[in-house]
Amino acid sequence: MRYIAVAIAIAAGLMVLIGYFVPALAGVQSVLLNWAIILAGVAALVGVFNLISVHGDKVRRREKGSIYSAILLISLFASFIFGIALGPDNPNMRLLVSIVIVPVETTLMALLSVTLLYASIRLLRRRTDLMSIVFLLSAVLMLVASATLPFGEISPLNDLVRPWIQQVLALGGARGILIGVALGTLTTGLRVLFGADRPYGGN
Repeated sequence: MRYIAVAIAIAAGLMVLIGYFVPALAGVQSVLLNWAIILAGVAALVGVFNLISVHGDKVRRREKGSIYSAILLISLFASFIFGIALGPDNPNMRLLVSIVIVPVETTLMALLSVTLLYASIRLLRRRTDLMSIVFLLSAVLMLVASATLPFGEISPLNDLVRPWIQQVLALGGARGILIGVALGTLTTGLRVLFGADRPYGGN
């Protein structure tokens, strides 16, 4: 059975890949991609039901931290009801989503900044070399460039240094991360196509 799963996965992957180069297989590629989108949607629904089951069980047993599980479930059902009643294009629904998503993203970015700075300091304590120093300086530089500092609007920091750091260094780092993610995804896809990795089952 596992060999059948391997053969199906490799054949589907090759058809999708070849479809980008052979126009005759574009229809088959489109069908396979639509199937993948449907499966991803079903997987998301299964994940939501699993989330409700796990946190509902925590609330029912009154375990430690169950208050947070209750808040999560209430927010989930409230968002679902408002989304069904108002629709995704309603301005009030978009405002509700922005009220939740924007503070959460801001909080996560703040935690990420502090975590990076703390990790760079710990790295410098464990291993003092050039790359550790560069990592620490990069983290501090990004924090200084992003924070609101009382230097005034006529300061060269606000007019020249800060935009250069944000638009050149930060953008270059973001592009480097995206290139790394793309190369990693490509490598993983090739390993799956050649059968070296089998996340769909089998050994």
